[in-house]
Amino acid sequence: MSAIRDKIQSADLSVTPLSPTIGAEIGGVDLRQKLDRLQRDALKALLLRHKVLFFRDQDINRDQQLAFAANFGEVYAHPVGGVETHRAVQPISAEALKKYDIRDNHWHTDTSWRINPSFGAVLKAVHIPEVGGDTIWADGHAIWKGLPNDLKARIDDLYVIHDYQDALFKAGERYPLVAHPAIRTHPETGEEIFWINFSLKPQFVDLAPDESRALLARLYDEVKRPEHQVRFRWKPNSVALWDNRAGLHYAVRDYGDFPRVMERVLIGSDDIPYREREPA
Repeated sequence: MSAIRDKIQSADLSVTPLSPTIGAEIGGVDLRQKLDRLQRDALKALLLRHKVLFFRDQDINRDQQLAFAANFGEVYAHPVGGVETHRAVQPISAEALKKYDIRDNHWHTDTSWRINPSFGAVLKAVHIPEVGGDTIWADGHAIWKGLPNDLKARIDDLYVIHDYQDALFKAGERYPLVAHPAIRTHPETGEEIFWINFSLKPQFVDLAPDESRALLARLYDEVKRPEHQVRFRWKPNSVALWDNRAGLHYAVRDYGDFPRVMERVLIGSDDIPYREREPA
């Protein structure tokens, strides 16, 4: 923790934690400007500590959003579409969800259908309702720690299928069906992370469908516990940066027919989810 404090002080940032384990608002940085090395290193350390960082009053354009994301890795253009002038900037809107027949809200991670899912993302509020439309992030390590012992033991060695085939087919794309560990090891912090994407028709490998569904239903109840979560209320010019490897998130659709629009830039990664165990 002292090393993080030193980096924060060197970069002249302010940090306001929003919950004991996940989420912090960051001040003292202008995302329109290029980050210097001290700022970049401090933000990376804070991201690993808090899992999701929030920035207020950041009137950034698409080029600046892409440049900010690129501080943490190569940006990744999602195959189901970006804006015409900026292929790696993906609109998240009711219209886009309808196009790909995404009707239900689920706790999820981004691009977990890939062999090497994304490192994280930068999300910007573009057109938001006055009330509603919050996003919730859940701490995957806290979820894992809070599981009853019988559930921990039950899923300890299991893999889960992440099935995005229908949406990829509609976009004219092909990609193999992928399975990842239900509990992954974070490649930088070493934490054990609960990592099941409930939006991608999950099914446990080697379990019968009925058994898999019953187990997933029990686990979903654990994910919903509010003590594992941080809820962010969007305002104009709000920006979020999160570590996709560290947990799950959920977009709250409580704003009726309002044409809410967000724009997301994904940060790619070469990491393949794995489970590391201590020697016996």
